[in-house]
Amino acid sequence: MARRHLKSRADTASKSTPPHVDVSTIVKGVIDDIRANGDAAVRKYSEVFDKWSPASFKLSREDIEASIAACSAQTIEDIKQVQRNVRAFAQAQRDSIKDFEYEIQPGVTLGQKNLPIQTVGAYIPGGRYPLLASAHMTILTAKVAGVPKVIGCTPPIAGKIPHATIAAMHLAGADEIYLLGGVQAIAAMALGTETMAKVDFIAGPGNAFVAEAKRHLFGEIGIDLFAGPTEILIVADETADPFTVATDILSQAEHGQDSPAVIITTSEAVGRESMRIITELLKNLSTAELAGTSWERFGEVIVVGSIDEAWTLADEYASEHVQILTKEPREALKKMNAYGALFLGEKTCVSYGDKVIGTNHVLPTKKAARYTGGLWVGKYLRTVTYQEVTSRQASGELGRLCGRAARAENFEGHARSGDLRAYNYLGDQFEWIQRDR
Repeated sequence: MARRHLKSRADTASKSTPPHVDVSTIVKGVIDDIRANGDAAVRKYSEVFDKWSPASFKLSREDIEASIAACSAQTIEDIKQVQRNVRAFAQAQRDSIKDFEYEIQPGVTLGQKNLPIQTVGAYIPGGRYPLLASAHMTILTAKVAGVPKVIGCTPPIAGKIPHATIAAMHLAGADEIYLLGGVQAIAAMALGTETMAKVDFIAGPGNAFVAEAKRHLFGEIGIDLFAGPTEILIVADETADPFTVATDILSQAEHGQDSPAVIITTSEAVGRESMRIITELLKNLSTAELAGTSWERFGEVIVVGSIDEAWTLADEYASEHVQILTKEPREALKKMNAYGALFLGEKTCVSYGDKVIGTNHVLPTKKAARYTGGLWVGKYLRTVTYQEVTSRQASGELGRLCGRAARAENFEGHARSGDLRAYNYLGDQFEWIQRDR
């Protein structure tokens, strides 16, 4: 059976679109200004983009305590419960990463250590929604990895302090918290200013400007991912409940107006009914303006001939979130290879991963799942190696091997380092290749 599209992506090029914004040029200008002028430039752009210019962007202990006090007791308890889940999974990941030594031959020891990055910047988006969960995913995971200093930045929302986000950042373990957003926050952390220390690594999602700032600064600092719009792909067979499919598609489409939402199904009936229900649900969804635009422009429903074809097509999409609503959902673990995260069965949903379950929600988009996973404890670690040779015999034998191997590549200096160790072991029995040493 050939693939059939019940719904394809809209031809957005034919629709009226706002004037083109040169994101890269704007971002480069802001970064260059902050590089040259530090705090003064940071303040200027915060005033322009966020209408925010406090006496200090850094929150004091009193400010943080006031934010915590402004939250309900239930909100604080919920933050703590979610963070317990995230911490437990992150700790299990950390425990799976081992330092080791291996004696590759008598007298030759090779070793591996996993050292935490020393200073990390965590960006917690604001804008349309206060994304508390990003504090857990970025800050807490860094702390479980052993990062000594984590600087957190989050923007004001409509000129106000996002109290719940501040509480989440503090409870996650942030050492410093700045109420600062956008490119100016990324640049300040990456470059350092008179009042903010330079970090070694930046993690966290954000809008197109934040993503572009991370791209520009990558190399000067490390980053977690080049993130794009949120994506969801649902694989469904004839056993899937169309209402569940529709509900879960819209849960991710509401992230923004450019969030791809794809249904791959072996059942035309499930596909058509899911589409009908999506239309009905959008009539009374408070985020329908965003979710509906994403669904109209980037929604797809594809009917395939078999479940094996569904797995193959899903891998081609390499989506950020892949939800499996089939009779045997765990089959995806064996059959699929390219995804940011899998959500298995109707009792699981992508929203759990976004908000509460404990796995990390900073995940690859735009097919990056073909070559990378998402943010995890290991992203905050530097795996380094060491070596030690204690046997004169082993050193001599390695020296002779090194001499031959290096000369095969015309690296005479390398070869002579090996020769020296061979001579130290063999003495006059060693035949020097180059007599004019």
